[in-house]
Amino acid sequence: MGTIGYDERRRGSFHVIALVSFPISSKYQTKWEEAYPEIQFHIGSVEDDIIHQTEILVTYGEDLDADIIAKASKLKWVSVASAGLEKMPLAELSERGILVTNAKGIHQIPMSESILAHILAVKRNLRQIYRQQAEKEWSRKVPQTELAGATIVILGPGAIGSAVGGVLKAFGVQTIGVNTSGDSVENMDETVPMSKLSEVLPKADIVLSLLPSTEKTHHLFTQEHFLAMKDSAIFMNFGRGDVVAENVLLQAIQDKELALAILDVYEEEPLPSNHPFWEMEQVIVSPHVSSHSKNYIPRAMEIFEYNLKKWLAGETDFRNQIQLEKGY
Repeated sequence: MGTIGYDERRRGSFHVIALVSFPISSKYQTKWEEAYPEIQFHIGSVEDDIIHQTEILVTYGEDLDADIIAKASKLKWVSVASAGLEKMPLAELSERGILVTNAKGIHQIPMSESILAHILAVKRNLRQIYRQQAEKEWSRKVPQTELAGATIVILGPGAIGSAVGGVLKAFGVQTIGVNTSGDSVENMDETVPMSKLSEVLPKADIVLSLLPSTEKTHHLFTQEHFLAMKDSAIFMNFGRGDVVAENVLLQAIQDKELALAILDVYEEEPLPSNHPFWEMEQVIVSPHVSSHSKNYIPRAMEIFEYNLKKWLAGETDFRNQIQLEKGY
């Protein structure tokens, strides 16, 4: 069935139902209802009865499963207000031919700033400085190094990786991107295919994974990769936790195959309170907050509104349309 055009919807005697399944300021609902009177906007939950009538669903994606998709018999478009899709029933969405878009690109600024902050904190040894302040200890014996002249290998240098590369290049960092094709990426001094990952790892002072969670990336980073790294290198995971098996990462840290792991994502979240990472000096635990920003929702809703206009007009050049068979 084709998409009904905008004018036809306005002339019709029915409403399209749009459900936003997470808390959001009422100002958005007011704004949308004024701009799109042919749509009935509901802020609630996918468990609400209105899911049976919903054509447009705005969600973070984590509340969806095959049963919800089955109940949403009129669903035509899922607008995901995040970048990750790994918890969504992609097969069922694909089988139904449901349009899926996400908010890829809105994380560039907060994540690049978070990653830079962690790196500089390590290089300038802020952990020790903060500890000394807490203990009221005046000591100038604080080992510090410089970021300038370092080399970073970035796995999955998409929009976020390109932004990270731009920030780090301003500090004199050499950037090497590793992606599926080896095609060049903005702000990467060099880009190689994933098949050559082991060849570039020995050059890295910092290894940063921004890879999504897919069948192909699951446990992609192995013990052999850690062995290929300098034992003075920093490993950072800010993509998805399952790119490396945590027992493999834990063993690499214990065997001193790397100097430090800075982690924002984990195989199991929340990280269990008895997990050894919490007490390891060689690990910095960040609770999956690197993308947080007061600008998150406004940026995500800007993408939704752009695509909503396209959808109502019967156009198909959506921003961030997902290839469901690939998972991104």
